[in-house]
Amino acid sequence: MMKLSRDVAGPCVAPGGSVIAVGAFDGLHRGHQALLNQVRERAQALGCMPIVVSFEPLPRAYFSKEPVPRLSSVREKLLGFAASGMEHTLLLRFNQALTAMSAEDFIQRVLIERLNVREVWVGADFRFGHKRAGDVAMLERVGAERGFAAHTMPVVLLDGERISASRVRALLAAGNFGAAAPLLGRPFVMEGKVEYGKQLGRTLGYPTANIHLRDRVTPVHGIFAVRVGLGEGECSWPGVASLGTRPTVNEVVEPLLEVHLFDFDGHLYGQRMAVEFVAKLRDEMKFDGLDPLKVQMDHDARSAREILGMNPVLIGE
Repeated sequence: MMKLSRDVAGPCVAPGGSVIAVGAFDGLHRGHQALLNQVRERAQALGCMPIVVSFEPLPRAYFSKEPVPRLSSVREKLLGFAASGMEHTLLLRFNQALTAMSAEDFIQRVLIERLNVREVWVGADFRFGHKRAGDVAMLERVGAERGFAAHTMPVVLLDGERISASRVRALLAAGNFGAAAPLLGRPFVMEGKVEYGKQLGRTLGYPTANIHLRDRVTPVHGIFAVRVGLGEGECSWPGVASLGTRPTVNEVVEPLLEVHLFDFDGHLYGQRMAVEFVAKLRDEMKFDGLDPLKVQMDHDARSAREILGMNPVLIGE
């Protein structure tokens, strides 16, 4: 089982040495996966511990004055690290103290003292330390002096373009899930625990399972055809979902993911649910009352069923 640490200070977690990947790793796309696979293989070759160093909140979100969309929750990111074979994650708190730490101190306190580094792997544009003063050249220079090697991971391309989190976010925001999946190496999925809502959907004929996103900002908004996985199961149950602020009724401040599972009769509260986004049906809209909203929901359900290859049904009669 992968272990998790949060702080710079603490005992050395790898007395036998470590091979380390460092980065934000939002979304764990195929470029990230290639880096983690390299770290795991090098750790096996050297008899060391494979470790990933990441940051929460994400550095770009910490410095931004506006909400910054992200591809994965903290939990999803950690599960991805574990699935990639990382034995330990140092998930540093990205705060004022960390941003004030010099690049030299970061190398000494984090890489050397905390992690006993033998090799560190980063992207070619990796910067670190106060005012982003540290770079790959510094890692290589200090590593030569202190007995560890620094390496950059070659850029991973798809269709001649670099795979990046920003590229994935743009595709998801446009509802282009088919183009985003090859970059991620998997379909785009959001997961969370089903919580109680106001049960308005039930009165309209569309009971929903609700996942509150709280402070998570997502690039995805609107109405979607989806497939759902319950518990540890695969995303196979068809449904239609809304992700937004419910502008017609009881508008909420934080986005809410509401999922209606087609032809489902069961208890979902308290269960973990994974939602695979298949296709965007439309943007979120504000309707003049519940009747036109119900008409549109019937239309959305028919469209989702058709996209998901389900037999058509008579809805709203």
